[in-house]
Amino acid sequence: MVDNVEVGSADVHEEEIESRFEAALAVGLVIGLQLTLALVSLGGGWRLIELPGWVWLIPALPETALLMALSWSAPRHRLEQMGHRRTVALALVGVVTAANALALVALIASVLSGQEKSGGELLFKGVTIWSTNVVTFGLLFWEFDRGGPIRRGAPGPPARDFQFPQDENPTLAEPNWHPRLADYVYVSFTNAIAFSPTDAMPLTRRVKMMMLAESAISATTVLLVAARAVNILR
Repeated sequence: MVDNVEVGSADVHEEEIESRFEAALAVGLVIGLQLTLALVSLGGGWRLIELPGWVWLIPALPETALLMALSWSAPRHRLEQMGHRRTVALALVGVVTAANALALVALIASVLSGQEKSGGELLFKGVTIWSTNVVTFGLLFWEFDRGGPIRRGAPGPPARDFQFPQDENPTLAEPNWHPRLADYVYVSFTNAIAFSPTDAMPLTRRVKMMMLAESAISATTVLLVAARAVNILR
């Protein structure tokens, strides 16, 4: 039993592969990007408003916990036995998303107060926030759609939150096709770039609101932060 739902061992095994080798890699890349930014900030004396460079390490705490829940067998299996692995993962992704939004607010305040003088520095901060935004919402879509990766493969899954082209026309995909994490990260990436769905269509209000929030964060990052950085570079 996983998250209080009876599922087959094949579904659990496939979800574990996605978690350990795909989701964990995505979270690891975000941690690496934020760690690099923190080290460069400390070495170059970069600040965020009046905060020191190590402030970029704060989101790494819940991200590390999320990485453990996704990839480390002991805590993962314990949470699965308790039926709370998905709940814990969603809570941690939510915390990371909120921390990233706060970082964007702090960066906007830093831009508006005229404290950002280096175009390269501002671009690095903006890329970190934008990349974190894409990964975290991709994980949220992956965990929310039809009850998560395990429930999607179990008998009688919940109604779809996303309508993929392969769902409408099965001849476009291989037999027994179903969306994986890479599909949701792609949806997140295109939503962050185009500010609208380009591949899968959102069907439920909850994912529409999540896509709205992601687009708002992305648009603010790109239109304000990136535009200011280009002006500085010129």
